[in-house]
Amino acid sequence: MPELPDIELYRAHLERRLVGSKLERIRLESAFLLRTVEPKLTDFEGLRVTGFSRLGKRIVFEFEGELFLVVHLMIAGRLRWRDRGAAVPKRLGLVAFDFDRGTLLLTEAGTKRRASLHAVRGRAALAEHDPGGVDVLAIDAAEFARVLKSENHTLKRALSDPRLFSGIGNAYSDEILHRARLSPLTLTSRLDTDEVERLRIAVRETLSQWSERLARETGSDFPEKVTAFRPDFAVHGRFGLPCPDCGAPVQRIAYADNECNYCARCQNEGRLLADRALSRLLKDDWPRTLEELEALRRARRQG
Repeated sequence: MPELPDIELYRAHLERRLVGSKLERIRLESAFLLRTVEPKLTDFEGLRVTGFSRLGKRIVFEFEGELFLVVHLMIAGRLRWRDRGAAVPKRLGLVAFDFDRGTLLLTEAGTKRRASLHAVRGRAALAEHDPGGVDVLAIDAAEFARVLKSENHTLKRALSDPRLFSGIGNAYSDEILHRARLSPLTLTSRLDTDEVERLRIAVRETLSQWSERLARETGSDFPEKVTAFRPDFAVHGRFGLPCPDCGAPVQRIAYADNECNYCARCQNEGRLLADRALSRLLKDDWPRTLEELEALRRARRQG
């Protein structure tokens, strides 16, 4: 799922291309995408774009007369900038926004249609789409600590809760926790003052540095390679590969459709965090440390 650095990259490029332009037509190809009936999409045609903003992981298209289009890309939704009037891809295309300067396509890979489009009238109605999380790059240390400890969750869950922090998801929470040298399963209530500050700095540095890096790598081209799996990530999506800091194999905790990646040595004093699926399979053979894991692998290879 695109997170804060990716959404901000999209927002900056859309703003550069489209502020002041006129929306000529909306070609909706997937009825499942649109989640509202009022205002109608035709009400936006002929209006000029006044700006773009971000609500958590949502991109807000702002138009004259306080009309808004709210796009949530979810996991596999992506934006594509094409020449004016470009065809909507048959298999992946959901909608085309035809502007006087070009066409913006929304596509979604896979068979599940999770991306959404809401048409909104008025700022009061727009506020209802805000999950409520704070902007982690704008708050001070005291506010960060207050929000972090407002509910007792694991650090992984707290960082990726859109009601607490804006724009952080599965990928960047892994990267943040690795930088902070904190276990994803540590409870927020158990952090001391130094650990909270270490986490706050890791949040700011990770999101800022990746935002700057993506902007630099993309340059003036529209972002076409937005992904949650980057080869230069430290741990996210790198299960079994060496940690860039200590060389130990990156571990994972699988849950639902996602997984949490971490370095046992850097983040948990070498202890493995139990993965529910593997714990049920291995039972008493479940290794507790990296050394036990390697010994178990050697024994199975020799057996």
